[in-house]
Amino acid sequence: MENGNISWKRMMFKGNKVWQAFGPDEKPLYKNEKVLIKYNIKQDYEYWVNENNVESISQDRSSESPVKKKILNKASFNNRKETEKDASEGDIPSGAICIYTDGASSGNPGPSGIGVLFRFGEHEKELSRHIGIATNNIAELEAIRTALLELKTTKKPVRIFTDSSYAYGVLTMNWKAKKNPELINSIKKTMTSFRDLKLVKVKGHAGHAGNERADFLATRAVKNEIK
Repeated sequence: MENGNISWKRMMFKGNKVWQAFGPDEKPLYKNEKVLIKYNIKQDYEYWVNENNVESISQDRSSESPVKKKILNKASFNNRKETEKDASEGDIPSGAICIYTDGASSGNPGPSGIGVLFRFGEHEKELSRHIGIATNNIAELEAIRTALLELKTTKKPVRIFTDSSYAYGVLTMNWKAKKNPELINSIKKTMTSFRDLKLVKVKGHAGHAGNERADFLATRAVKNEIK
């Protein structure tokens, strides 16, 4: 898994398995006290993240008993949920469906895509879709709309994480929308059908695993279309 003078090693980042970059001296690559990671060894996108959030994967996990592995996996998942709570600046209710959405546009307007990551318990589902020619704001809204329509229940708590100030503002803070009123009103109407739904604003490109993955999925949808 060599890329020039860089080698990639399997590590853990906030409860998620990632690949971390190491130099020819076998030391991690550093930039402004951050290390370089990617979620998939074949992906183009790479991220600089806080080194304190990256941990090694024990090499002797294969020799552990199934019971011990289960306990460790559960602990890892619980740690990930705690990270999500910190990033959301609020509590996530027990049994909640966590959704990370992002939109991308090449040209703004231009070829656009959406990325959605669903998490419920230990289950995950990803969605990466090209939506045609649109602006980045429309892509951000469309990602949220699509996520809501994908859900099969309105009775469970739902938390949708977005890094779009625009989407958060027009959907939750009564910002006056000069454009896209039909799409915005459609999303608001759908939101009212859920028993417990909240939109949570997170900082983009800040090392939040769920948000970074949604960003990758949205960008991939655009790249696949314009190849």
